[in-house]
Amino acid sequence: MFSLGALAFAAPWMLALAITLPVIWWLLRLLPPAPKLIRFPAIRLLLGLKPEEETPRRLPLWLAILRLLLVSLMIAALAQPLLNPAGDLQGSGPLVVVIDDGHIADVGGALLQRQQHVGNLIDKAERAGRSVAVLTTAPPAIDEQPPARGLMRPADARGLIGAMKPKPWPTDRAALARTLDTAPYGTDATVVWVSDGLDGPAAAQLGERLSAAGALQLLLPEGQVAPIALLPPTVQGGDLVLRAQRPPSDLPRRIGVQASDEQGRAIARMEMEFAAGAAQAQTPFTVPNELRNRVVRLDIERQGGAGSAVLLDERFRRRPVGIVGEPPSEAGTPLLNEVYYLDRALAPFAALSVGDIGPLLEEKLAVVLLPDNAAPSAADRERLAQWIATGGVLVRFAGPRLANGPDDNLIPVRLRAGERALGGAIAWGEPATLTEFSDKSPFAGLAVPDDVQVSQQVLAEPDAQLSDRTWARLSDGTPLVTAERRGEGWLVLFHSSANTTWNNLPLSGLFVEMLQRLIALSRGVAGSTFDQALRPYRVFDGFGRLGDPPVGVRPILPDQAARFAPGPATPPGLYGEEGAQQAFNLGYRVGELAALTGVAGGASLGLIEAQSEIDLVPFVLVAAMVLLLIDIFVALWLRGLLPAATRLRRAPAAVLAVAVFAGLTGLAAPDRAAAQGASQAADDIYLRATLETRLAYVVTGNNEVARVSRAGLAGLSNVLKQRTSVEPAEPIGVDPDRDELRLFPFIYWPVTAEQPSLSREGVAAVDRFLKQGGIILFDTRDAHLTGGRTGLGSGTRELRRLLAGIEIPPLIAMPREHVIGKSFYLLSDFPGRWAGGALWLEAGDGRVNDGVSSLVIGSNDWAGAWAINSYGDPMLPVAPGGSNQRELAYRFGVNIVMYALTGNYKDDQVHLPKILERLVR
Repeated sequence: MFSLGALAFAAPWMLALAITLPVIWWLLRLLPPAPKLIRFPAIRLLLGLKPEEETPRRLPLWLAILRLLLVSLMIAALAQPLLNPAGDLQGSGPLVVVIDDGHIADVGGALLQRQQHVGNLIDKAERAGRSVAVLTTAPPAIDEQPPARGLMRPADARGLIGAMKPKPWPTDRAALARTLDTAPYGTDATVVWVSDGLDGPAAAQLGERLSAAGALQLLLPEGQVAPIALLPPTVQGGDLVLRAQRPPSDLPRRIGVQASDEQGRAIARMEMEFAAGAAQAQTPFTVPNELRNRVVRLDIERQGGAGSAVLLDERFRRRPVGIVGEPPSEAGTPLLNEVYYLDRALAPFAALSVGDIGPLLEEKLAVVLLPDNAAPSAADRERLAQWIATGGVLVRFAGPRLANGPDDNLIPVRLRAGERALGGAIAWGEPATLTEFSDKSPFAGLAVPDDVQVSQQVLAEPDAQLSDRTWARLSDGTPLVTAERRGEGWLVLFHSSANTTWNNLPLSGLFVEMLQRLIALSRGVAGSTFDQALRPYRVFDGFGRLGDPPVGVRPILPDQAARFAPGPATPPGLYGEEGAQQAFNLGYRVGELAALTGVAGGASLGLIEAQSEIDLVPFVLVAAMVLLLIDIFVALWLRGLLPAATRLRRAPAAVLAVAVFAGLTGLAAPDRAAAQGASQAADDIYLRATLETRLAYVVTGNNEVARVSRAGLAGLSNVLKQRTSVEPAEPIGVDPDRDELRLFPFIYWPVTAEQPSLSREGVAAVDRFLKQGGIILFDTRDAHLTGGRTGLGSGTRELRRLLAGIEIPPLIAMPREHVIGKSFYLLSDFPGRWAGGALWLEAGDGRVNDGVSSLVIGSNDWAGAWAINSYGDPMLPVAPGGSNQRELAYRFGVNIVMYALTGNYKDDQVHLPKILERLVR
């Protein structure tokens, strides 16, 4: 590479062609004279005919300079000029690129910047004729091919980098270091480690192995904002406490945490602040119980990735629990009152109500606790049985009344009459202790204290089902807790009291944990499968999006739940059955975060920078093409082959050349007359729009966005012509403030910051268009920056500004069975240039258009995926799915256009047999 300050040539030897310029100058000096046009009778050919010596005409100096400049530009293009070139690669061996692609690889959209930087390195390797190896530190997903460790062509490496996705689990640098012992890279390779900025136990080991292959350069994120890991919250004093950690930093930092419900709607937001020098921060999540019980997910705003998200299950909710009896303050001896111990154990974790059975069952309770001193009547037992069958959980405690009372069918097992007491008729020599809980028990995994003792209990009659219904046993094998499934609910019996008269279990922390497990059972976190493996239900990807688990993801066994380790076989997410899932988050398993400041092996440090090197070849070729067109025009003019040439030949040639050049460059900046002509042409198109189906896009004031939107709708129109009966004409750009929108069934609206707010006329036009059946697809185009989560990017703020004044109904995330997913193709995902962003539609049945939603809002940049150039080739790359993702984007485009043209036609097909039957009658 030959460098001249900010300008360099990747192929400087091509500049040697400049020695041919004098020869070209000599050849260009001669120009044949222009032919003369003489009108005369044929007989004149014989008169006055004299042989005359013709001398060739000299080439005008300005034309020679023009042609020499054209040749010079072609030579410069062959030399591959670069603006702001980076230095050449060190060493003479292959380029080895190591990329950290773990759970924080895409924090703040950093993955795209890393891909661009690595792409620049691969370009340098390609110009130097060197092979490339791409290594990743995170284990590959279970449905991905194992990464190739060998050398490959730069073109293959570029495709591999473009398809790279972050992983929802930590990196394993130690595993990569072990594989480098047999790597065929030699000792003179150029090794670049593109780091995520986090230190780890194997960072030094990996650095040593990489340094052995050649000169190592460690690249850290530019202007690094330390990644933050969101930890699962804890329960303190009845409130959830949000927790997060970061690498230690001397700077304070404030972050926002957003809480979402099952439909992805933000229902609460809390701020958390890291003090200067602090590595951890926490804040109470103080929201009403109704909102807290709806929260299923917490996310750090504007970060993305699986490490910045936490899923919540029933363990984090304050379930409504009823205790039958009198409040402790009203009892004469609170320490003997069973309600006192139950209230103290559950007050921080549940919304408690204390009272009689009748009023309690009128409330929406998940669990009812029934102490022995509140023995129910026959009518109350019947009401409780019906309540259990509908999904309630009844927890009873034994005592003298149950032991000596009449027969009671509200128990899970048959009981012996009387109680077994220390020193009694049915007695043991010393108080019994608890044994470890079995894997089939919902209490599995709880630690059993040695000091918990039971002196009295109610014994169960042995039968064939007793073992299956026993959840806790004493050291002598007798049941302490039994349970039976009844209908949709559970009936649970503690064979001892809820106070300290028969045992000291209520004084231990185990009692609190057991009650918590039973409350969680009320909504099926363990459900009927607490003794079985938890199958994967929905799992995270590297961008922090929940999706269907890949084939091969393993269930989590009951004895493995406490030792969950995120990885390809068990990614973080929800495990269990429909309506009965348990959340396994990444935050617990990442350990303490520390910043990576250097590695062993003498590595040089650098920054992961945005693309600064600019390839000037396309610009030089465009300039050469302009000069070639000017030369062709001038040559035709000098030879008199252009219309009206006789009138122009007297004009100064230099003035003519300037006029031609101005005319060509004027294509980029049309004058007022051209604008008026274009406006007139647009008016003609609007008139023809009443006879032809046309797709429209909103002109936002950003020329590049308008160009992509027009090309995108042109590409979608071609697909519609090829695959459907719809034949759209050329797409049109519209301005809501000036143009009539009702001529178009579908409008694509890219959201940009450049577009001014709508005028009063524009607001009225858009509102009228939506109410009269038109459909607008609003595209904020920022899914790659927000990880697909709506509401976090700047595009959402601009969308709110643009829609101010328009009557917008409540919005929901698009249901899986919505007609957009089946109007032409059967689709479950709707990617564009980016993937993962949710679609938002009107809640309920739409406005008035037969239940058709007039508003569709997303962030996947669909026009960017649809856009084609004049040759019919894609204009922009898509990430991360490549050609398959582009095909899905086209299919989504076909579906939404068919939805705009046919409405709920597909849903109406379910009624077709009934309609035909009535017609036959």
